[in-house]
Amino acid sequence: MKKESESKIKTVSDIFTLITNIIKFTVFAFFALFILGIFGAAISEGFEVGNVAVIPIEGMITREDSFVKGANSQDIVEFIEEANEDSSIEAILLDINSPGGTPVATDEIAQAVKAANKTVVAVISETGASGAFWIATAADRIFANPMSVTGSIGVQASRLEFGGLLADYNVTYRRLIAGKYKDTGSLWREMTPDEQQMYQQLLDKLHSRFIKTVAENRNLNEQKVRSLATGFVFLGSEAKELGLIDELGGKKEALEYLEKKLNITAEPVEYERPLTFFEELSGVTSQSFYNMGRGLGSLESETKVTLT
Repeated sequence: MKKESESKIKTVSDIFTLITNIIKFTVFAFFALFILGIFGAAISEGFEVGNVAVIPIEGMITREDSFVKGANSQDIVEFIEEANEDSSIEAILLDINSPGGTPVATDEIAQAVKAANKTVVAVISETGASGAFWIATAADRIFANPMSVTGSIGVQASRLEFGGLLADYNVTYRRLIAGKYKDTGSLWREMTPDEQQMYQQLLDKLHSRFIKTVAENRNLNEQKVRSLATGFVFLGSEAKELGLIDELGGKKEALEYLEKKLNITAEPVEYERPLTFFEELSGVTSQSFYNMGRGLGSLESETKVTLT
């Protein structure tokens, strides 16, 4: 009986020791992989050298991170400023594939591009429309694939309204505000004629600013740009004929241009922040959210103005 009891204790002790060792090994392996990951990233960063900073502008341009992969203006501005201050960087290449974005985010990037004292080229791969095109015009030269979608000089603040649906189901929108126009743009009621006119005036002002900026940046007659500013898109080949871009081509042609202009051997280096888990996940389906230079906005309580 005593031997049997001792045997059981020994067995339990062995199991406990085994579990403890497994936990220890797991913790050790986790920290080892973590440290190796940091070390590997540091080595990778250390050996990543070049003289042309390639800065991607992909997806919807906003000032905030989103579940859907997009271009964060604050990150992009930071990259542009870093590249501009780096003495080893000779030029900046904006790798654009975006349907546009919000006015403030767009203007922040465009201003950073204008402030750079190095040659900046923009390359439109598939889409460089609306706000993304605005940014491209701030560059010293624009390259675009002949079949790319460019232009779309316009502004939108379209939205869904559910007021009629609520009425059909006998649901009341109880309007409690301080300030006559505080809930203008609410999804839960129809806009009044006055509110719609106010929004239209706002959009017209932004549109005029867009037109003037393109005219100035592209050295085009403002009336000509206005005639093109219908909000619709052009193929890259059409944009070239209209003077909206400079060259047909992609990164290869842009790098060749930089080599000739600056008398260098172009060595591109990517400026990108690591993707989050959710951005990696959303990358599979993010293309579903874009159509011909027009980003599909998320459902919000107020109307959102976008350069898309």
